[in-house]
Amino acid sequence: MHLYTALGAVLGLAALLFAADYRARAAFMTLTLATVIDSTDGFAARALSVDRRLAYFDGVLLDNVVDYLGYVAAPVFLMLRLGLLPAGWVGLAVGGLVMVASAYGFCRRDAKTADYYFRGFPSYWNVVALYMFCFRQEASVNALAATLLAVMEFLPLKFIYPSRTVPLRRLTLFLGSVWAVLIFLLVVELPSPRPAFVYGSLGFVIYYFLASFALQVRSYLVRSRITTSVPS
Repeated sequence: MHLYTALGAVLGLAALLFAADYRARAAFMTLTLATVIDSTDGFAARALSVDRRLAYFDGVLLDNVVDYLGYVAAPVFLMLRLGLLPAGWVGLAVGGLVMVASAYGFCRRDAKTADYYFRGFPSYWNVVALYMFCFRQEASVNALAATLLAVMEFLPLKFIYPSRTVPLRRLTLFLGSVWAVLIFLLVVELPSPRPAFVYGSLGFVIYYFLASFALQVRSYLVRSRITTSVPS
């Protein structure tokens, strides 16, 4: 099972090589396959009780190492290589900020909350890079968006952990499954995917942010109600 997880690192390396050769579709396809592995290895590991069978091996640490490569390092290199971020020191500074912010996020002991949310923006930079490539905005616009998302990694915001957050879980998994299919079709058609795939998949991204913020506000209101109802 751990070998299956480690294959994500191989795909991350392949994505770097493809990006270096300006082969955008191949790079995004390998990152997509790496995401498939990351989305399924946890279910399999829990089902097989891998942590009990291989107690000496830290699967969580392995997962973080692989994820940092596939979700952060490779996408940032791809953004810079394909000109999605500004050339020169500005692009390097934005890419560096993303790398540092994500390193902070991956190393936080409280990166996942007790009620199964991500704390701070959950470093989905592979997705960010893909939409940057599809929408072809000015590099300065992309730099601003990347900076805002990187700053959100430091903020006490809670984002849905799709496979584990309980509220809206069924809806999130359903919409996430549809999104995954659309993303696969979108990547296959790169560099010129159908607008229906691009905007259809973007619907889930909008849902993800709005639902995450709505659930956080609801949680805050519930805590406030409980606090005010406790007699002093």
